[in-house]
Amino acid sequence: MLELIYPNVCGICEEIDKNSLCENCKSGLDTITVAKIDNYENKTDKFFNEHGYIFKYEGQIRKLLIDYKFNNKSYLYKTFASIILSNKKMVNFINNYEIIIPVPIHKKRFNCRGYNQSELLAREISRKLKNIQFLNKLLIKTENNVAQSTLTKEERVLNVKDIYKVKNNNLIKEKSIILLDDIYTTGNTVNECSKLLKKNGAREIGILTVSKD
Repeated sequence: MLELIYPNVCGICEEIDKNSLCENCKSGLDTITVAKIDNYENKTDKFFNEHGYIFKYEGQIRKLLIDYKFNNKSYLYKTFASIILSNKKMVNFINNYEIIIPVPIHKKRFNCRGYNQSELLAREISRKLKNIQFLNKLLIKTENNVAQSTLTKEERVLNVKDIYKVKNNNLIKEKSIILLDDIYTTGNTVNECSKLLKKNGAREIGILTVSKD
């Protein structure tokens, strides 16, 4: 009923499209898709094994992500999910894991924005793939810290230190987890979250983002 009243639209051209991404716009995005998986298994300063992303953070994708995150275009989660799930390499990457967890935002920021962009995307991916469990509210952000984008590389490390906690670690013990965020810049946020998940018993962690800066 909701789709009859509020039909899905392509997040790029805003024409009605049941997949939230029309064929014309998909063809255009194919030319800038990188669909890359970076390996971090031998990096002693990283607590995750690999990072999969579909785009570089530039041009049209940068604008779309800024709109998604800051300009109240929450419906774009469907478009980003459609892009990710139409790429076989990304689907195979996701299917290597058992659980998908979104990077959390603080409740004050959630109340201001009205949604967590990573939560919407992680939920949709889990709903479409079905074989990966979506866990929300397991990873909690306890401090409303300064936005990472406003800080230097050195400041970003300290800005995310010890500001997350895990609730009910029995759900993740010996599990393989995908941690989902929208943008990967220095990786400090996902690394801090990964460290905490590992400390609480997670066996293996991969990072999935829409883009990498």
